[in-house]
Amino acid sequence: MTLCCILLLSKAYSQTFSSDIPLLQPQHLTAEYWLAKVADADQVLLSVEQINEFNRQTFLQQPEMLAISEIPMSRSASELSAVLQKVSAPPGSARFFADGRQLGAADWVPLLQQLNPEAIQADNPTRFGLVTQRALMRAVPSELRVFNEAMALDLNRFQETAVFVGEPVAVLHQSLDGNWLLVQNYHYTGWVPTTAIALGRREQVLAYADAKPFLVVTGARAKTNFVPGQAAISELQLDMGVRLPLLDAAVLGHNIHGQNPHASHIVQLPVRDANGQLVLVPALIGRNQDVVTGYLPYTTRNVVQQAFKYLGQRYGWGYDYNSVDCTGFLVDIFRTFGLLMPRNSGEQGYGGFGQNQRFDESLPVADKLAKVHNAKVGDFIYRPGHVMLYLGQSQGEPFVIHAVYDLAYYQADGQFYRGTLNGVAVTPLTPLYLSEEQSYLQRLYNIKSLR
Repeated sequence: MTLCCILLLSKAYSQTFSSDIPLLQPQHLTAEYWLAKVADADQVLLSVEQINEFNRQTFLQQPEMLAISEIPMSRSASELSAVLQKVSAPPGSARFFADGRQLGAADWVPLLQQLNPEAIQADNPTRFGLVTQRALMRAVPSELRVFNEAMALDLNRFQETAVFVGEPVAVLHQSLDGNWLLVQNYHYTGWVPTTAIALGRREQVLAYADAKPFLVVTGARAKTNFVPGQAAISELQLDMGVRLPLLDAAVLGHNIHGQNPHASHIVQLPVRDANGQLVLVPALIGRNQDVVTGYLPYTTRNVVQQAFKYLGQRYGWGYDYNSVDCTGFLVDIFRTFGLLMPRNSGEQGYGGFGQNQRFDESLPVADKLAKVHNAKVGDFIYRPGHVMLYLGQSQGEPFVIHAVYDLAYYQADGQFYRGTLNGVAVTPLTPLYLSEEQSYLQRLYNIKSLR
C-alpha cells in the first residue's frame, strides 16, 4: 500500500478519531505508514549464522543470561540459599495490599516459610523440565498482589516475568506446600506454579528445545486446535516467539486426535502425566494461525509488522494480564527472529550486546534529539526503567511504539496533563514527560541497534 493511499484512508478515518496523545494521527497507527518511509525494509539485517553468533556473544556479555545446557547439575547449600535470597528476600521499600494496609513482619512470615529453606541439603541436584502452559513467574511462591507506595494497582510488585509453552527450564527448589517450583530459564529465575512444568530427563529436555524442523508463533497469540477430552492440548494459548518441534504426517498418519492434519501443522507439545513427569504428544495448529516454519527473516519490515501485532493490548507488568510490558514486548518480537536478550530494561540498556550509542543523562536535550533523529527504524531507545522501539519520523517528530503505563505532557496552554496509556501504544517522543520536572528526552541514556 502506498503512502498516498494510507493518507487518504486515514483522512476518512480521522473524522471519528480522537486521542489525548499529542501529535498522534490515525495513519501513525499502521505499520504500513512507517514502512513506506523505509527504503530498504526487506534487507536482511542479520543472517541465521550471524544471529547464532550474536546470541553466543550476548550470553558471554550478559551475566544474567545462561543457556539451560550450562546450568550446574547441582548446587551447594550456600549456593542455593544465595539464589533464594536474591529472588525472594523482602524488598528494601514498603509493600502494601490493595486496601492500603502495609505488609508487616507477620505478613512476611508465611511467605518466607514457603521458601522452604529447611529442605535445602548439602547437595541439591538440579532437575529439568518443559513448560506446558504460559505461567507467571513471581518473586515469592504466592499469588498475592502487593504494591509500592504509589498504589498503582496494575503493577503487582511480586510479579516478575513469565514462562512459555515448550520453554526449557532448570528446577532448583520447591515451595513448602509443593505448589510452586523455583525455576531458571535462559534469562531469569523465579517461582512458577508446579502445574506448569513437566519434569523430564535433562537430555530429553535439551533435545526438545533444539529439535528441527520447528514452528515459531508469529502472531501475538495462536492456539492449538480443539481436542475433545484433552484439555492439556486443546485450544492451548501459544505466545509470540514460542518454538515447537514439527512432526510429519507421513510418520504419524493422517488421523491426529480424530482430525485429518492436512490443513494443520503437527507440532509436539509437552504435557504432564499424573506424577508431573514429561510426556510428549502431537497436537495440531491450523494453517490459518499466525505461525511460520523456522524463524522469520530479520528485516526492518518484519520488526515493525511484529510490533504492530501487539498494538492496543493492555499493558501487563511482568507479563501480567496475559499481556506484555516494555521489555517483554521486545523480547517476544525478537524471539521470532531467533534473537535472545536479557529480561529487564536495565540489563538491556546498560548491557554490552548490540551496537550502543550511550550518552550521559546530562547531555543537552538538543544533542540527544539529534542522536534520536539518526536512529534506525527498529532501534531500541532507553530511559531508566523503560524501553521503546523507534518507528521513524513524522513531520520531523520521532515516534515510537512501546508497552507503556503512564501518559504525561505539557499542553499548549502550559498546563501539565496526566492521563493514562496502559497498553501497547504509538506515541511521539519529544512531548512525553515523566513528571512536571523531567521529560523522556532528558532521561534518555542509550540507543541500541541489533545489527
